[in-house]
Amino acid sequence: MKIIVPMAGRGSRLRPHTLTVPKPLIPIAGKPIVHRLVEDIAGVINQEIEEIAFIIHKDFGIQVEKDLVAIAEKLGAKGTIYYQEQPLGTAHAIMSAKESMSGPIVVAYADTLFRADFTLDTTADSVIWVKQVDDPSAFGVVQLNDKKEIVDFVEKPKEFVSDLAIIGIYYFKSGETLREELQYLLDNNIVKGGEYQLTDGLENMKQKGLKFVPGKVDEWMDCGNKNVTVETNSRMLNFLHKDGEHMVSSSVVNENSTIIPPCFIGENVVLKNATVGPNVSLGNNTRVENSEIKNSLVQTNAVITNAHLDNAMIGNHATFNGKFTSISIGDYSVIE
Repeated sequence: MKIIVPMAGRGSRLRPHTLTVPKPLIPIAGKPIVHRLVEDIAGVINQEIEEIAFIIHKDFGIQVEKDLVAIAEKLGAKGTIYYQEQPLGTAHAIMSAKESMSGPIVVAYADTLFRADFTLDTTADSVIWVKQVDDPSAFGVVQLNDKKEIVDFVEKPKEFVSDLAIIGIYYFKSGETLREELQYLLDNNIVKGGEYQLTDGLENMKQKGLKFVPGKVDEWMDCGNKNVTVETNSRMLNFLHKDGEHMVSSSVVNENSTIIPPCFIGENVVLKNATVGPNVSLGNNTRVENSEIKNSLVQTNAVITNAHLDNAMIGNHATFNGKFTSISIGDYSVIE
């Protein structure tokens, strides 16, 4: 089994954080989004992962590439880096990794997380991860027949056709078949809105009689902007806490401070006259003094003093001194 992870550019909805760290490498509950994503996929497919191919922009830099390869290696897989030179759509991005598209593959976009307990149907030609939603008009959805097979893909339906939203993770029994269909789109310049779309390739496969089935996830968490990323961090902390995972490092220095679970607190964090939690992540080497923090995501090497933070997201090496409550400041920022 191989996993193809299109990461594209840094994105704009989570700035300033993504100016220095690509969104998929922002930590959720102490672990990068993309790391959690591929771990959870591995848990669902329950197969050995041979390779994880990451599709990125060249400006991500050597260190990011090394970090991604290390994530793959932690899962016992080979890590491969591919570049998408231009943002020409989902099908174009996936085809940037065409050399790795062989055998069974999973394609997963790297700005989403999920929790699932379904068994992958490896007899199907494709399994599309979906989540039941209250307002399907805001999503691409799948329509099923009586056999629970996917018969149609509908983008943001104005009339109700289904409440099963596509979350951006797909299994294909044959990577070669997907590659052939997407290559056809590129060769024949089949575009929508100036971009080559994966759904056009899926539609062609469906028309040829290939079997598509849904894989329903229990939870779907977005990391698109600051507010939903902080919410996703909180939800993940609660899941991990219920799973019994220990998330407070033994190297934490606690001076007259209270930790209210669930919290992730990394290595060498110093807490002095502070109340932290619930739903807080503090990255390695962060210092919090004379402050109260809840429902917040703080990355590494930050210094926070005299603060009352709620729904906050603070980047690496940031310094914050004040009493603002809902903020979003990026790496190396200083607010005093």
